[in-house]
Amino acid sequence: MCYWTKLTPSGWVYPTAVLSLYGFFANCRVAEPFLTPYLIGPHKNISEEVVTNYLFPIWTYSYLAILFPVFLLTDFLRYKPLIVIQGLFLVTNYILLCFAQGLPAMTFLQVNYAVVTSTEVAYFSYIYSVIPVEKYQRATGYLRSAMLAGYTFGATVGQLLISLAGMDYFYVNAITLGTVSVALLVSFWLPMPQRGLFFKGKQAVTVCSQSQREGAVVNEEDNEAKAAVKDVEEAERDARDGGWSSRDNVVHAGQQLWRSFRESYSSRHLIYWSLWWALATAGYGQVFNYSQLMWDHIEPSATSSVYNGAVEAVCTLVGAAAAFSVGHIKVAWAVWGEMALGLFSAVGAGAVFLMGLTNSIWACYAGYVIFKASYMLLITITTFQIASNLSMECYALTFGINTFAALSLQTILTAIVVDETVLGLDIVTQFIIYGSYYTVISVLFLIRGTYTACAHHCYPEQAETKEQQQEPSVEVLYAECF
Repeated sequence: MCYWTKLTPSGWVYPTAVLSLYGFFANCRVAEPFLTPYLIGPHKNISEEVVTNYLFPIWTYSYLAILFPVFLLTDFLRYKPLIVIQGLFLVTNYILLCFAQGLPAMTFLQVNYAVVTSTEVAYFSYIYSVIPVEKYQRATGYLRSAMLAGYTFGATVGQLLISLAGMDYFYVNAITLGTVSVALLVSFWLPMPQRGLFFKGKQAVTVCSQSQREGAVVNEEDNEAKAAVKDVEEAERDARDGGWSSRDNVVHAGQQLWRSFRESYSSRHLIYWSLWWALATAGYGQVFNYSQLMWDHIEPSATSSVYNGAVEAVCTLVGAAAAFSVGHIKVAWAVWGEMALGLFSAVGAGAVFLMGLTNSIWACYAGYVIFKASYMLLITITTFQIASNLSMECYALTFGINTFAALSLQTILTAIVVDETVLGLDIVTQFIIYGSYYTVISVLFLIRGTYTACAHHCYPEQAETKEQQQEPSVEVLYAECF
């Protein structure tokens, strides 16, 4: 009877299971590793230069334009509508790939896919609004596992269909259209949340008010604590009068956003980690987006066997193993973490240089695996270092701001290096620039890491106190990231 209660929409197992099922099918994109060969092949017949310097930059620009409004709408509309929209645009994406012809259609495809990527924030945010706090760790692990399983399974099946069955790229895209259609249908089964992280209804505001009062009572003389209690009491009254979508509730959400922003970026330590997040993610996005073009440049897909799916599957498994290892390595990340950022960024830089300078497709594949694994390892460390002393609201806001900053940097890189209206560089030169970009990141954080390690050596008492304050949260936050 107790287990059946968990499976009802009001329990935590049901929404977690449905969302995990959605994550599996939404990421089981069998054709995604073979997008570039499909676009430049006989089906779409678009030149490599147009794909590189015209089509792909449109996705970056559209993603930047859509991301921030979607971030706010995700919380305001309470997550589920954005997940349904993502499923709908995924279906539209593969309908266009299967049946639309011409450059204008493929241009619209990039804008359509920007909506898909910008709504990914709703996938993890949703579950935190419908389950108890004590279930966050387990639920996040299930969701991440479902997403990784779907991506790995899709890439593997795609490789088998192309290499062993000799299937045409069109039919691979048609199969992917079927899997994302299943994801869209599954999204309608999700229960509708009653609250958001920032736009809160009556019940959520009451819960929030209790926690904030408990924090404020610790020091009744603190003016900010008194102001927080006053804001919460007003929010409770507004929730009773107008509901979650009232003007006063929107104002309260804005006030909470500002408080969360000040709390999130009040620490210099957190600013450094956020800086790496933004810088490295921008470079990672460029390498990830244009890696297929690099592979096709070394060995054209029209005349050679393509192993993109197998490489992506291996990357996912190796990267997941690297991220998983973080939770079992006993290192004082508060002291040595920045040094690790510098060292593994150097590894990533070397891998990108290898991809750009080699004439061997297997060396290029190996460089990509090393690069992606090092990034997944470092982003895991960065995530729990940033979130170790933040509330869920502050962490969500920090994630959104850092992602927006990374995308802004990526847009600048795209506009200068890739866009045909500026430099419009060839793919090899692009990868040399990306390798140099990661080299600069490595040097910056090696310097910072050396300073932090020296400070720890000179003032060990302060460093030990800092480590003890952060350590209890590391395992939980690692599980959330993984």
